[in-house]
Amino acid sequence: MITMDFDSAFPLWPGMTVLDVGAGQGRHSFEALRRGAVVTAFDQSESDLADIKTMFGAMELEGEVPDGASGTVLHGDARSMPFPDNSFDRVIASEILEHVHEDEAVMAEIFRVVKPGGLVAVSVPRSWPEKVCWKLSDSYHEVEGGHIRIYKASELVERLERAGLAPYKQHHAHALHAPYWWLKCAVGPDNNDNPAVKAYHRLLVWDMMKAPFVTRAAENALNPVVGKSFVVYAAKPEISA
Repeated sequence: MITMDFDSAFPLWPGMTVLDVGAGQGRHSFEALRRGAVVTAFDQSESDLADIKTMFGAMELEGEVPDGASGTVLHGDARSMPFPDNSFDRVIASEILEHVHEDEAVMAEIFRVVKPGGLVAVSVPRSWPEKVCWKLSDSYHEVEGGHIRIYKASELVERLERAGLAPYKQHHAHALHAPYWWLKCAVGPDNNDNPAVKAYHRLLVWDMMKAPFVTRAAENALNPVVGKSFVVYAAKPEISA
Protein backbone atom coordinates (compact mmCIF):
# COMPACT_ATOMS: atom_id res chain seq x y z
CA MET A 1 0.00 0.00 0.00
CA ILE A 2 1.91 3.01 -1.31
CA THR A 3 0.85 6.44 -0.06
CA MET A 4 3.33 8.65 -1.88
CA ASP A 5 3.05 9.53 -5.57
CA PHE A 6 6.46 8.50 -6.90
CA ASP A 7 5.44 9.09 -10.51
CA SER A 8 4.62 12.81 -10.55
CA ALA A 9 4.40 14.69 -7.22
CA PHE A 10 7.47 12.98 -5.72
CA PRO A 11 9.60 11.76 -8.65
CA LEU A 12 12.34 9.31 -7.87
CA TRP A 13 15.15 8.29 -10.23
CA PRO A 14 17.79 5.55 -10.07
CA GLY A 15 20.79 6.46 -7.94
CA MET A 16 18.97 8.95 -5.72
CA THR A 17 19.55 8.76 -1.98
CA VAL A 18 16.32 8.22 -0.04
CA LEU A 19 15.70 8.33 3.72
CA ASP A 20 12.52 6.66 4.99
CA VAL A 21 12.00 8.16 8.47
CA GLY A 22 9.88 5.94 10.69
CA ALA A 23 9.97 3.27 8.01
CA GLY A 24 7.66 0.91 9.91
CA GLN A 25 7.06 -2.22 7.81
CA GLY A 26 9.10 -0.72 4.97
CA ARG A 27 6.50 -0.32 2.23
CA HIS A 28 7.96 2.94 0.88
CA SER A 29 11.53 1.74 1.35
CA PHE A 30 10.78 -1.30 -0.81
CA GLU A 31 9.19 0.77 -3.56
CA ALA A 32 12.11 3.22 -3.60
CA LEU A 33 14.55 0.30 -3.83
CA ARG A 34 12.62 -1.20 -6.74
CA ARG A 35 12.97 2.14 -8.50
CA GLY A 36 16.75 2.04 -8.18
CA ALA A 37 17.35 4.30 -5.18
CA VAL A 38 19.98 4.05 -2.46
CA VAL A 39 17.63 3.63 0.49
CA THR A 40 18.08 4.04 4.23
CA ALA A 41 15.21 2.74 6.34
CA PHE A 42 15.35 4.53 9.71
CA ASP A 43 13.19 3.57 12.70
CA GLN A 44 13.11 3.13 16.47
CA SER A 45 11.80 -0.42 16.21
CA GLU A 46 14.64 -2.91 15.90
CA SER A 47 12.20 -5.74 15.11
CA ASP A 48 10.67 -3.79 12.20
CA LEU A 49 14.14 -2.97 10.90
CA ALA A 50 15.14 -6.64 11.09
CA ASP A 51 12.11 -7.52 8.94
CA ILE A 52 12.96 -4.78 6.44
CA LYS A 53 16.56 -6.00 6.21
CA THR A 54 15.31 -9.52 5.52
CA MET A 55 13.03 -8.24 2.78
CA PHE A 56 15.83 -6.19 1.22
CA GLY A 57 17.83 -9.40 0.98
CA ALA A 58 14.91 -11.34 -0.49
CA MET A 59 14.32 -8.64 -3.09
CA GLU A 60 17.95 -8.82 -4.16
CA LEU A 61 17.78 -12.62 -4.47
CA GLU A 62 14.64 -12.30 -6.60
CA GLY A 63 16.33 -9.83 -8.94
CA GLU A 64 14.05 -6.93 -7.92
CA VAL A 65 16.96 -4.59 -7.06
CA PRO A 66 18.38 -2.67 -10.05
CA ASP A 67 22.10 -2.26 -10.53
CA GLY A 68 23.47 0.51 -8.32
CA ALA A 69 20.53 0.42 -5.90
CA SER A 70 20.90 -0.67 -2.29
CA GLY A 71 18.92 -0.86 0.92
CA THR A 72 20.24 -0.47 4.47
CA VAL A 73 18.57 -0.13 7.86
CA LEU A 74 19.50 2.07 10.82
CA HIS A 75 18.06 2.27 14.31
CA GLY A 76 17.66 5.69 15.93
CA ASP A 77 15.55 8.61 17.07
CA ALA A 78 13.97 10.84 14.40
CA ARG A 79 14.35 13.86 16.70
CA SER A 80 18.16 13.56 16.45
CA MET A 81 19.25 11.67 13.36
CA PRO A 82 22.88 10.55 12.88
CA PHE A 83 23.28 11.95 9.36
CA PRO A 84 25.30 14.93 8.11
CA ASP A 85 23.51 18.01 6.86
CA ASN A 86 22.24 17.84 3.27
CA SER A 87 22.59 14.06 2.95
CA PHE A 88 19.52 12.88 1.01
CA ASP A 89 17.81 13.68 -2.29
CA ARG A 90 14.45 12.52 -0.94
CA VAL A 91 13.03 12.11 2.56
CA ILE A 92 9.81 10.24 3.36
CA ALA A 93 7.94 10.53 6.66
CA SER A 94 4.77 8.48 6.35
CA GLU A 95 2.38 8.23 9.33
CA ILE A 96 5.03 9.03 11.93
CA LEU A 97 4.51 12.63 13.10
CA GLU A 98 1.18 11.86 14.80
CA HIS A 99 3.10 9.53 17.15
CA VAL A 100 5.75 12.04 18.29
CA HIS A 101 5.29 14.73 20.95
CA GLU A 102 8.18 16.80 19.55
CA ASP A 103 6.93 16.71 15.97
CA GLU A 104 8.55 20.02 15.05
CA ALA A 105 11.92 18.67 16.16
CA VAL A 106 11.45 15.83 13.66
CA MET A 107 10.51 18.32 10.94
CA ALA A 108 13.63 20.35 11.72
CA GLU A 109 15.76 17.22 11.38
CA ILE A 110 14.11 16.34 8.08
CA PHE A 111 14.89 19.83 6.80
CA ARG A 112 18.50 19.49 7.97
CA VAL A 113 19.25 16.16 6.30
CA VAL A 114 17.55 16.74 2.94
CA LYS A 115 19.71 18.35 0.25
CA PRO A 116 18.97 21.86 -1.02
CA GLY A 117 16.54 21.37 -3.88
CA GLY A 118 15.60 17.96 -2.47
CA LEU A 119 12.03 16.86 -1.84
CA VAL A 120 10.15 15.70 1.24
CA ALA A 121 6.93 13.66 1.39
CA VAL A 122 4.93 13.66 4.63
CA SER A 123 1.66 11.89 5.41
CA VAL A 124 -0.53 11.89 8.52
CA PRO A 125 -4.06 10.65 9.23
CA ARG A 126 -6.66 13.04 7.79
CA SER A 127 -8.41 14.98 10.53
CA TRP A 128 -12.09 14.12 10.19
CA PRO A 129 -11.77 10.36 9.55
CA GLU A 130 -9.31 10.24 12.44
CA LYS A 131 -11.76 12.07 14.72
CA VAL A 132 -14.37 9.41 13.98
CA CYS A 133 -11.91 6.71 15.05
CA TRP A 134 -11.14 8.56 18.29
CA LYS A 135 -14.85 8.96 19.09
CA LEU A 136 -15.58 5.30 18.43
CA SER A 137 -12.71 3.89 20.47
CA ASP A 138 -10.41 5.18 23.19
CA SER A 139 -8.17 2.14 22.82
CA TYR A 140 -7.54 3.05 19.17
CA HIS A 141 -5.27 5.89 20.25
CA GLU A 142 -4.76 5.62 24.02
CA VAL A 143 -2.00 3.01 23.74
CA GLU A 144 1.76 3.18 24.10
CA GLY A 145 3.17 4.55 20.88
CA GLY A 146 -0.30 5.47 19.62
CA HIS A 147 -1.57 8.62 17.98
CA ILE A 148 -1.19 11.63 20.26
CA ARG A 149 -2.66 14.34 18.03
CA ILE A 150 -4.98 15.00 15.11
CA TYR A 151 -3.61 17.41 12.52
CA LYS A 152 -5.64 19.91 10.61
CA ALA A 153 -4.29 20.11 7.06
CA SER A 154 -3.40 23.77 7.49
CA GLU A 155 -1.60 23.05 10.76
CA LEU A 156 0.68 20.45 9.20
CA VAL A 157 1.49 22.73 6.26
CA GLU A 158 2.27 25.64 8.58
CA ARG A 159 4.62 23.54 10.72
CA LEU A 160 6.49 22.31 7.66
CA GLU A 161 6.85 25.91 6.50
CA ARG A 162 8.21 26.93 9.91
CA ALA A 163 10.81 24.20 9.55
CA GLY A 164 12.00 25.92 6.37
CA LEU A 165 10.34 23.69 3.77
CA ALA A 166 8.24 24.93 0.86
CA PRO A 167 5.08 22.83 0.35
CA TYR A 168 4.11 22.54 -3.31
CA LYS A 169 1.41 19.86 -3.53
CA GLN A 170 -1.04 17.93 -1.35
CA HIS A 171 -3.66 15.20 -1.73
CA HIS A 172 -5.58 12.53 0.16
CA ALA A 173 -5.14 8.77 -0.08
CA HIS A 174 -6.59 5.42 1.01
CA ALA A 175 -10.32 6.16 0.98
CA LEU A 176 -11.14 2.45 1.17
CA HIS A 177 -9.26 2.18 4.46
CA ALA A 178 -11.26 4.81 6.36
CA PRO A 179 -14.46 2.69 6.71
CA TYR A 180 -12.34 -0.32 7.62
CA TRP A 181 -10.85 1.51 10.60
CA TRP A 182 -14.23 2.90 11.63
CA LEU A 183 -15.52 -0.66 11.65
CA LYS A 184 -12.54 -1.89 13.66
CA CYS A 185 -12.97 0.91 16.19
CA ALA A 186 -16.70 0.18 16.50
CA VAL A 187 -16.16 -3.51 17.35
CA GLY A 188 -12.81 -3.07 19.12
CA PRO A 189 -9.45 -2.40 17.41
CA ASP A 190 -8.09 -5.79 18.47
CA ASN A 191 -11.21 -7.75 17.47
CA ASN A 192 -9.84 -9.17 14.23
CA ASP A 193 -12.19 -12.18 14.40
CA ASN A 194 -15.30 -10.09 13.83
CA PRO A 195 -16.93 -11.42 10.61
CA ALA A 196 -17.40 -7.93 9.13
CA VAL A 197 -13.80 -6.96 9.89
CA LYS A 198 -12.50 -10.18 8.33
CA ALA A 199 -14.62 -9.68 5.21
CA TYR A 200 -13.49 -6.07 4.76
CA HIS A 201 -9.87 -7.08 5.32
CA ARG A 202 -10.17 -9.67 2.54
CA LEU A 203 -11.45 -6.92 0.26
CA LEU A 204 -8.46 -4.70 1.06
CA VAL A 205 -5.98 -7.52 0.52
CA TRP A 206 -7.64 -8.36 -2.81
CA ASP A 207 -7.43 -4.70 -3.81
CA MET A 208 -3.74 -4.45 -2.87
CA MET A 209 -2.77 -7.70 -4.57
CA LYS A 210 -4.86 -7.45 -7.74
CA ALA A 211 -5.47 -3.67 -8.12
CA PRO A 212 -8.76 -4.28 -9.98
CA PHE A 213 -10.20 -1.40 -11.96
CA VAL A 214 -13.40 -1.20 -9.92
CA THR A 215 -11.71 -0.62 -6.55
CA ARG A 216 -8.94 1.57 -7.97
CA ALA A 217 -11.50 3.78 -9.70
CA ALA A 218 -13.68 3.90 -6.58
CA GLU A 219 -10.79 4.88 -4.33
CA ASN A 220 -9.54 7.57 -6.71
CA ALA A 221 -13.02 9.07 -6.81
CA LEU A 222 -13.49 8.90 -3.04
CA ASN A 223 -10.03 10.07 -1.93
CA PRO A 224 -10.89 13.79 -1.94
CA VAL A 225 -13.93 13.09 0.25
CA VAL A 226 -12.94 10.31 2.63
CA GLY A 227 -9.24 9.56 2.03
CA LYS A 228 -7.78 8.41 5.35
CA SER A 229 -4.32 9.92 4.80
CA PHE A 230 -3.36 13.53 4.12
CA VAL A 231 -0.16 13.86 2.09
CA VAL A 232 2.02 16.96 1.70
CA TYR A 233 5.01 17.34 -0.63
CA ALA A 234 7.59 20.02 0.10
CA ALA A 235 10.96 21.16 -1.23
CA LYS A 236 14.04 22.42 0.56
CA PRO A 237 14.95 25.73 -1.09
CA GLU A 238 18.17 25.91 -3.05
CA ILE A 239 21.04 27.71 -1.35
CA SER A 240 21.23 31.31 -2.54
CA ALA A 241 24.35 32.40 -4.33
